[in-house]
Amino acid sequence: MKRILILMAGIGVLLATSVVNADCRCVCMNGNVQAVCSSTLDVEPVCSPRVCPITPPSVEPIQRPRVPPVGTTNCVQRQVYNEYTRQYEWKEVCY
Repeated sequence: MKRILILMAGIGVLLATSVVNADCRCVCMNGNVQAVCSSTLDVEPVCSPRVCPITPPSVEPIQRPRVPPVGTTNCVQRQVYNEYTRQYEWKEVCY
């Protein structure tokens, strides 16, 4: 019985930690691996080292003027690698 309780507690901890990092992921951005989160309150994961494809030369799109989201001070355009299309795409990233 004690083993079952310990096993259930271990599974609960694993599920809780996977929910914490659910809104963050590691992506190739401008040729480097970086953690990207959807909220400033999320804890950034430690990204494992990997080789990112070379960033193709391209012109940065014109950025429309707007107020950055709450908790950030600056938004910039970055090339983020899309693993499904296997191409870099311009995305707005806020810090």
